[in-house]
Amino acid sequence: MVSDKDPIVAVATAPGRGGIGIVRLSGADLAPVIDAVLGPRAGALAPRYATFAKFLDAAGEEIDEGIALLFPAPHSYTGETVLELQAHGGPVVLRLLVARCLEAGRAIGLRLAEPGEFTRRAFLNDRLDLAQAEAVADLIDASTAAAARSATRSLAGAFSREVHALTEALIELRTLVEATLDFPEEEIDFLEASDARGRLASIRAQLAHLVRRARQGAVLREGLAVVLIGQPNVGKSSLLNALAGEELAIVTPVAGTTRDKIAQQVEVDGIPLNVIDTAGLRETTDLVERIGIERTWAEVERADVVLHLVDASARDAAAEAADAAIEARVRERAPRAPVLTVFNKVDLTSLPARAEGDSIWLSALTGAGLDALRTRLLAIAGWDSAASGEHAFLARARHLEALHAAQRHLDAAVGHAEQGNRQLELLAEELRLAGNRLAEITGEFTADDLLGRIFSRFCIGK
Repeated sequence: MVSDKDPIVAVATAPGRGGIGIVRLSGADLAPVIDAVLGPRAGALAPRYATFAKFLDAAGEEIDEGIALLFPAPHSYTGETVLELQAHGGPVVLRLLVARCLEAGRAIGLRLAEPGEFTRRAFLNDRLDLAQAEAVADLIDASTAAAARSATRSLAGAFSREVHALTEALIELRTLVEATLDFPEEEIDFLEASDARGRLASIRAQLAHLVRRARQGAVLREGLAVVLIGQPNVGKSSLLNALAGEELAIVTPVAGTTRDKIAQQVEVDGIPLNVIDTAGLRETTDLVERIGIERTWAEVERADVVLHLVDASARDAAAEAADAAIEARVRERAPRAPVLTVFNKVDLTSLPARAEGDSIWLSALTGAGLDALRTRLLAIAGWDSAASGEHAFLARARHLEALHAAQRHLDAAVGHAEQGNRQLELLAEELRLAGNRLAEITGEFTADDLLGRIFSRFCIGK
């Protein structure tokens, strides 16, 4: 049985070759491993000081040499004693070092760490709350500078502090309500005397503000899946290249050049857009092209927004009928995804680049109208850089779910508060439920199976 009390070891640096590779250990007592791997003089390791050392195998031969860092409990990342061995960053060297640690630590039950186990222990030992622990993974996975800054704010506890402040305000108001319930004979309008309605309104306003910032953070974390579709040769690949700022997709006058999807992440105002170029949609007997078209429709079903490209320079009855058929099928396959009609190649017409509602006229070749498209995509994502770009928290879906649930409980609390002293019990209960949902964010009320799902997505060594 795997236990959270077992000492653990793992390579803490990314796979592959590098100048430095780190092997990390955590546990209650690492002395046997330290003495065996670093030699009998290793007991003199000074806490939190880099010590040059030779890393030895079972025969006393040198595996490598490098730096040893000891962090005694509880002043470490995990809250347990942590040892970090910084060696040369070759995969073979690190595997040998991990194997040696496991051999030396067999008597104390040393085992390989599971994904995210070091951070899980930091959470279990109250070094981090759950929102901060998740921010560790989000910081590692951040795909834009804005996402990294938001993850850093969450890791520093900014998100958690705001959640705690709201929770404390709820507890204080609930305490007043329940104190009143203990003296039912008092003919006092409690809600008026304590300004409970005003306090409740203030809490709801603070929560609404936090939801807006968390929603912005969710956009930063997840990005937007943008799928480009249309008939062959309407300029889908050219638009992908224009958005990415480099030649990623092959562009030729030959219809059907793109036969499979091409995905590229594009950053717009700090927001990651996952742009997917797809095969041109048409009737074909070519087996490879048909497979590409089926994959196009599969991507449409997963899209957050669909860009339906049409050729603004070749508008005839046949082209319009084919485009209408494509749009109808998009509505059928992805009924909830916003669809923008992009009239490309305006440089070959007398039409100006412009945006009107869900229609945009542009030239992927010259770049005219691209800014209007970017602005529209950010609006669909719900991003407001001026309002909250520098203050967003890198929120996850479970955070938003908990925040929305707390809002629903507070909405119900308002209804009970409007009934005066007659429904104070129900008011207190809704305040309690709202507080519990907020506490789920930081892990004060969290099921073990949820913890397992969260930390299993971390990289090994973190």
